[in-house]
Amino acid sequence: MNSLRKFVDKIKPQFEKGGKFEKLQSTFEAFETFLFVPNTVTTKGAHIRDANDMKRTMIMVVLALVPSLLFGMWNIGLQHFHATGQEGGTILELFWIGFKAVFPIIVVSYVTGLAIEFAFAQIRGHEVNEGFLVSGILIPLVLPVDIPLWMVALATAFAVVIGKEVFGGTGMNVFNPALTARAFLFFAYPSYMTGNAVWTHGMSAGEGIIDSYTGATPLAEAAAGNIDNLPSVAEMFFGTIPGSIGETSTLAVLIGAALLLFTGIGSARIMISTFIGGLVMGLLLNIFAVNPFMEIPAWEHLMLGGFAFGAVFMATDPVSAAQTPKGKIIYGFLIGFLAILIRVINPAYPEGVMLAILLMNVFAPLIDHYVVQANMKKRMKRAKVSA
Repeated sequence: MNSLRKFVDKIKPQFEKGGKFEKLQSTFEAFETFLFVPNTVTTKGAHIRDANDMKRTMIMVVLALVPSLLFGMWNIGLQHFHATGQEGGTILELFWIGFKAVFPIIVVSYVTGLAIEFAFAQIRGHEVNEGFLVSGILIPLVLPVDIPLWMVALATAFAVVIGKEVFGGTGMNVFNPALTARAFLFFAYPSYMTGNAVWTHGMSAGEGIIDSYTGATPLAEAAAGNIDNLPSVAEMFFGTIPGSIGETSTLAVLIGAALLLFTGIGSARIMISTFIGGLVMGLLLNIFAVNPFMEIPAWEHLMLGGFAFGAVFMATDPVSAAQTPKGKIIYGFLIGFLAILIRVINPAYPEGVMLAILLMNVFAPLIDHYVVQANMKKRMKRAKVSA
């Protein structure tokens, strides 16, 4: 590392003002701060010194996503084996099938997004933002495995430009970028985001798929009223079911959640309140059930679809979520509450987590506003009493 540090220091003057490549200063700084902790410090105002800068925080989130990514790759191979009527298969064989399908999607996501991020940084003369380190992996994880790569590139570009850069870049966006990409594809190319064929690798191309295999997700089965066809609780918890690349395993999501909570990066208030909100709505639907979907036990809803993934990795986005402690509880509760409501009441959107989070992204500032106003009123009352 010392030799690398010396090499970086040697070429650094060429990228600074007056150097041969001064126009590429933002690009150089992005790579330098990715490799080494920046040696710059704040010089005025109140501040706290910490070894964890934004890049290290984002990398920790990426590490928390690794269990969902690795399991998703293995599960893609498993579902492909089921679809083609094959038996057995080693862990490595199943993982290799998934890796070959997912890796190109990840590459396209990062190349497209980072290229746009670097371009905007150069044009504005700003540092390259770190936020896409997480968005670049989140986008593939919330997509079907057989999504065309050109759609991944188009959705990523839409999410970065329209969902983030037009608002000023990282830290200024209103909507979660990964969900913005998914919503774009959901409404622009619905046939590639819904139906049974999109969730199982090779099924859309008919690569030896047996006639008895449907590839329907548990939510699709439930929305169709086929409650008896739902997988077991163990299958839903461990994630050996069709679905988006990284959303099927509740266990893998919880492992990532534990890491985020242990490091203090993820918001426990948002995570817990989101699960509580979903549970409350599920219980209400159980009480007033008029169709089979409403009869599903409330706690099973928390393991269906992308609910757990959304609660842990999407709802907790520090930029688009509520900021006040009490606001986070309200924000998370409403996400869980609305997600299950949309999922069950509107069969056109069996996965309501995406819409619920995007909707609450819009209302997050309003929630914080009223929480702050309520605190101010309480303080004013205390001030009058003491006076």
